[in-house]
Formats: sequence, structure tokens, C-alpha cells
Amino acid sequence: MTSPPGGYFGQALLVDVSEGDVRRVPLPDGVLREYLGGAGLGTWLSTELGPAGIDPLDPAAPLSFVFSPLVGTPLTTSAKFAVVAKSPLTGLLTDALASSHFAISGKFTGHDAIVITGRAAGPTHVLISEEGVELVDATPELGLSATAAEEAVREKYGRRWRAASIGVAGERQVRYATMSHDGRHAGRGGLGAVLGAKNVKCVAVQGSRRSELADRAAVLAAAKDLRNRSFGPATAKYRELGTLSNLLAFNAINTLPTRNFQSSTFAEAPALSAEDLAESRSVARSTCASCSIGCEHIYASKSGKKARVEYENVFALGPMCGVSDPDQVLEASARCDELGLDTISAGGTIAWAMECVDRGLLDVPWLRFGDGAALLRVLDEIGERTGIGKLLAQGSRSAAEVVGQGSSAFAPHVKGLEMPGYEPRTMQSMALGLAVNARGADHNRSGAYEADLAGGLDRVHGTDEHVRAAIETEDRAAVMDSLILCKFLRGVFTEPFEEWAGLLGPITGWDITGTELRETAQRIVLAKRAFNLREGWTAADDWLPERFLDDSVELDSGRTATLPAERLRAMIDTYYAERGLDQHGRPQLVQTDSGTEPTP
Repeated sequence: MTSPPGGYFGQALLVDVSEGDVRRVPLPDGVLREYLGGAGLGTWLSTELGPAGIDPLDPAAPLSFVFSPLVGTPLTTSAKFAVVAKSPLTGLLTDALASSHFAISGKFTGHDAIVITGRAAGPTHVLISEEGVELVDATPELGLSATAAEEAVREKYGRRWRAASIGVAGERQVRYATMSHDGRHAGRGGLGAVLGAKNVKCVAVQGSRRSELADRAAVLAAAKDLRNRSFGPATAKYRELGTLSNLLAFNAINTLPTRNFQSSTFAEAPALSAEDLAESRSVARSTCASCSIGCEHIYASKSGKKARVEYENVFALGPMCGVSDPDQVLEASARCDELGLDTISAGGTIAWAMECVDRGLLDVPWLRFGDGAALLRVLDEIGERTGIGKLLAQGSRSAAEVVGQGSSAFAPHVKGLEMPGYEPRTMQSMALGLAVNARGADHNRSGAYEADLAGGLDRVHGTDEHVRAAIETEDRAAVMDSLILCKFLRGVFTEPFEEWAGLLGPITGWDITGTELRETAQRIVLAKRAFNLREGWTAADDWLPERFLDDSVELDSGRTATLPAERLRAMIDTYYAERGLDQHGRPQLVQTDSGTEPTP
């Protein structure tokens, strides 16, 4: 038996919590090189291990924690992992990335991935170490927040354990429930609900087994260079104010979604700005494991409730819902963390419901735009699945199907995943990225907003150039999410694919080039699409809600921005052609040693 490449163990651990069965599955070198790790390897595992057409909450549906060859190295931001499964919110593939010590401890158990299947007989913690797997009773931790459950596990079993846990929303299988660890979240797509459906409260890991490095001296030199560059101007805004610094900037260029995308500016935005909150409510700055950037900014409301603040949670619970009181927005963000709710999907679904109330489609008179107390109340009802929360726990797409009366036209989702804080009519590269991305409306797997904000394209009139720019950002994201490196580092690389090859080669021993990594990126993007095709995706899913195609938004000086359906159709058709897809968006599948794969 040959040794695996450097940075890998060459195996995945499969744990069936129904019976406690454990087995190890070899990961061929070819698969590792073709899919790397993280989101890429997770896609391959989901395709190989997940029965076609299975319900995401079925016991046999796999949920994978996937590491990468970079985890455990001194490269900054490398302590990341992907959680990959079929989403209960979209019915398609989802992968959520997070940074924490869980990544390091999980990989040090001696595995490149840990896959959970089955359904435990009762509430269970899954403890995984180099010595084996133990299933223990989690009944005392039911009802706790993810943070409290994680702390309880470490108090019971030892401080070396690192746990990924769910809150009440995951236990009740809210379809956008999160999974948390070290205060960080694998947030989008309902992965917490998938774990909850398996009757698992926590997956805890500890280990000390390190994978080999092909050229340790070269890795150390690369790590020193990358760390030095990570202190430069490309990451300055994340250190100084965090991503919330985008709020006023987006408001100024008419791309801040407000009141369920009925407007692209929010008059009260300054009250929620990073500049204002940093001065009046800043508590601390923090950093992820193995990271030199330090982007976390923690604020406290007047009640003393602390929240990790980023642009997306403030947008979703503030302007999107018309709420301008910073204390209420901070309280709402903290409440989502306690319950285990994705802030983007929660905010988007609630904003849709508020508009339904305005239109007389829902009889919930207390749920109004701008009412922060109502926002807090409805979050609790969603987490507990009581009152209107029973409906809203399904997400905006499913809720709109129940309400009907034309409400689907303004439900803010793509493929069932609620939209992030970018107005597609004023950012038309991003409009395409949101429409075609495999995960749905997503800003991390398709960073097409970079093209809109760079200044080289007319961001309110999409063309073929916008398509090519969107593809480039999607390919870069595919590699970064599989290596895995933090997206906040992207600005420090001038020739990304070549530089990433330069990081990966000394770790693995592969003679790898930037050209090969570009091909890898294309393979991963198409593999996600192929998985979705197997699960029922059609070309009609690559689209935006009617609101964005029928209505215009105001710009400055009396101008408006529109996104006609024919323009979006033309961009999607060009995307299909550039990706080598057929006219219906389907990749060509071929049989290889690694299984059935799309042709890159």
C-alpha cells in the first residue's frame, strides 16, 4: 500500500449512528488530486455515498465534515473545514465552510473527512478520536444553545475535545438551522437540521495525528510569506471595521437591499454602520484559529447581549426588515446564534412575511417592517416552531407556496436559498452569479460582486464581459473553498491559481500547476451541477425572482436600474456556453476511475 500524498491520510471515517457501526473508506490519490478537499471532496463524497433522490432529512442521507491538505499546516487561515450535505432548504447540494479548532482536531483524528449517517435511537453526542468512536447520551444538553452544549461536552469529557453542535432550531429541524463551534457557524442551507434529523446534538473530536508534509522547509517559508502579506492593505478593512464597513458603501451606490428588496437604499443606515457601532458598542476583536487577519468584531447591545457582527447579519436583520435600532438588530443577531438560525435566511424569510402582512396576505398584524420587537418575537417562534414560526421555519420558497396569492414573485430566494445583501438590479454580474450558482443565492460560492465593484464594468447593464468575470470569481471560489483558504485573503494573490499551486505543491509533493488548478476548479463547479441534476434540478432553477425582472430600483439623479428577463436569459445562455454546458445547462458526464464525472 502506497503512502498518501503529503497533507492527507487517504481515508474517510464513516459513522452510522443508528447502530454505532464504523468503517474507514480509502480515498484514492486521483480523487484527492481532482477534488482537493473541503467543498470539492465533499461534493465527491456526497455523490458517491448519497442515494439519488433521498430526502435530506432521511437517516441514510450523509453529512460530511471535510478537511483539506492545508489543515494543520502553519499557513494562515488554513484551520477551516466544510460541512457538506443535501440541503433540506433547497433539496440540492449545499456546503458551508467555517474556521475553528474543530478543523484541526478533526483532521488530527487521522481522517480527511468524517461522514455521519443514520439516526440515533435517542439524543446523542458522537465522540471521535484516534482511538475510536463513542456514542454517548445527549439528553441533558437538549434545549441548550450550540455554545452551551459545546461547553458542556468539554466539561464532561475533557478540554481537548472540540465540538460542532446544534441549537434548538437544529433539534426542531428548522430548514435553515446552523451548526456552530468555537462561536463560528456553518450557516447556510440547513445543515443543523440534517444533524438534528440524525438525533445528534454534537460531534466532538480530538486527536494528535499529523499528516506528513512533502517539503516542510518550503511550507514554512510559504507560510511566513503569506502571513506577512496578510497584514497588508488587502485585508486592512477586515481588521479595522470588519465586513460591516460595506453597509454605508453599499447604501451609497444603491445596492443595499431594504424592506424585502423593495428599495436599494436605507435612510437609517448610518445608525447601523460599522463606524457608529465601533465607537459606541464595540466590545472586542477576535480571530479564528490559525488566522493572522483578525476580522471578528464583537459588539454589545445596551442590554449587554454580545454578538459577532458582520455585514450579512446586520443587512438581513436590519435594512432587509426595515429595522434601524442598533440594539434590536444586535439582539436579533445574538438570538439567531442562540437558537442556531442562519441570519440571511431568517431575515429574508421574515422580510417576505412582513411584506405579505402589508399586502393583506398573512393575518399576523404585529409582524411589520421596522418593528424590532416583532423581529425578536418571530425569531423565537421560528426557533421553537410555534405560531407563525411553523410556516416561516420552512424558508421563503416553501412558505410562499403555502400562502400563494402571488407571494412567490417577491420571495427572496434562488433555488430555495434566501438572497444575501446585494441588489442584483444594480450589480448585474452578481445577478448572474446568484442565478446560476449550485448552492442557490449565495455570495461566497460566486463572488461576482467583485467584478461589479472593481469599476471596469457597467454594473447596471450586464453583458458577456460580466459573464466571463462571474465565471472567473466562481472558479477562484471553488479552489479556495476546497484548499481551504479564507476568502479575505483573495486580495493578496496577484496570480491566484499559480500561487495556490505554489502552496499546495510543497505540502503534497505534487508537481502541480496553476493550469491544473483551473481545470480542478471547473471540475468542482460542474460536479456540483451534476449532483443537482441527479437530484431534480432543471434549467428553470437558474433564475431570479420575478421582482428583479419586473420592477426597477431608483439610482441617483432620477435614474433607475432594471434587469430585463431577456438580458438575464442572454447572460445565462452565455454562461452555459462558456462552461461547456448544453443549452439546458447540463454538463456532459463521463465514466472515470473516480466514478461518473462531468467533463471539465
